[in-house]
Amino acid sequence: MEQRVLGRTGRPVSVVGLGTWQLGADWGNVSEDEAIKVLRAAVESGVTFFDTADVYGDGRSERVIGRFLAGNAGQGVLVATKMGRRVEQKAEHYTLENFRAWTDRSRVNLGVDRLDLVQLHCPPTAVFASDAVFDALDTLVAEERIAAYGVSVETSDQALTAIARPGVASVQIIMNAFRRKPLDQVLPAAAAAGVGIIVRVPLASGLLSGRYTRQTTFAADDHRSYNAHGEAFDVGETFSGVGLEAGVDAAAEFAAITGDLPGGTTAQWALRWVIQQPGVTTVIPGARSTSQAEQNAEAASLAPLPQASLDAIEGLYDRYFRATVHDRW
Repeated sequence: MEQRVLGRTGRPVSVVGLGTWQLGADWGNVSEDEAIKVLRAAVESGVTFFDTADVYGDGRSERVIGRFLAGNAGQGVLVATKMGRRVEQKAEHYTLENFRAWTDRSRVNLGVDRLDLVQLHCPPTAVFASDAVFDALDTLVAEERIAAYGVSVETSDQALTAIARPGVASVQIIMNAFRRKPLDQVLPAAAAAGVGIIVRVPLASGLLSGRYTRQTTFAADDHRSYNAHGEAFDVGETFSGVGLEAGVDAAAEFAAITGDLPGGTTAQWALRWVIQQPGVTTVIPGARSTSQAEQNAEAASLAPLPQASLDAIEGLYDRYFRATVHDRW
């Protein structure tokens, strides 16, 4: 699989990575043995980047990855985790003392002495403007608790503030065919600064698989059920903020646009769309089964979408979402 350097980490990662929120919680239950099989299938398909967080299953996702790494040494996988969402979201909690405690917990969970990449996990906006926060992150690097740090953001403005920080290695942001705003400024700014871009929610929580209808329901412990309107966290994390009803209608048209292209499923073309955007380093779809992990990885081998298809997809966004979504995040 194609590898791209992840910004200021200096390390290459696969253009399709694996998001592991599903392996912790909030997408329905996945057994630990099945989670290990998903990780193995991803690596065997060429994936060299896992993204996790200390809150995914209260550390379960990290521990599963740690178990996998312990039994599969030498695979060259870069593991990115996140910190900051295990406490009330106030800027004053983002301190060196807490950072040390949080990263120590993640190091134990993952079974490593030094974390490859730690990302602030969508912190309050004020955190991005705090010199003390980034000084503390630099201290973690100096203490060899972490090799590099980045940020996960909700908005393009947060991303641009972070990109201007000289120590930020990467920015993780929501982007897909239904969430295009990062194309305007974030991706060009990151490329100019040498900052990696990790794209999450590339399938709009499954909408861009083309499998859902307006009648589709989700389990009570699936965020697509309990956070459908932003009840638990930023609504932009669920269906990328476009909503189920409009999303399934637009997804049907996306499927029609890509349906005549050779070799890929609707979901794979949605991933291919992300991969070919200038400035993207890696995209991190989740997978709850080995077949999903394998199919996601196969998107990297598709030919780029032709310009006519790209134009049609942009037109789809303009008609369905630009007025309601573009300026929110």
